[in-house]
Amino acid sequence: MITLLLLVILVLLLVGGLPVFPHSRNWGYGPSGMVGVLLVIVVVLLLLGMI
Repeated sequence: MITLLLLVILVLLLVGGLPVFPHSRNWGYGPSGMVGVLLVIVVVLLLLGMI
């Protein structure tokens, strides 16, 4: 259950981090880069069996 919740939250953050709105085009890779780091951490924790 917690894994599904983490997956849904990460997908929502990935979609929200995309620079598709005019006000967020000059943000660069900041939001999506942070979400990518979180995604890598969660995948590593899943592979290690800690989640």
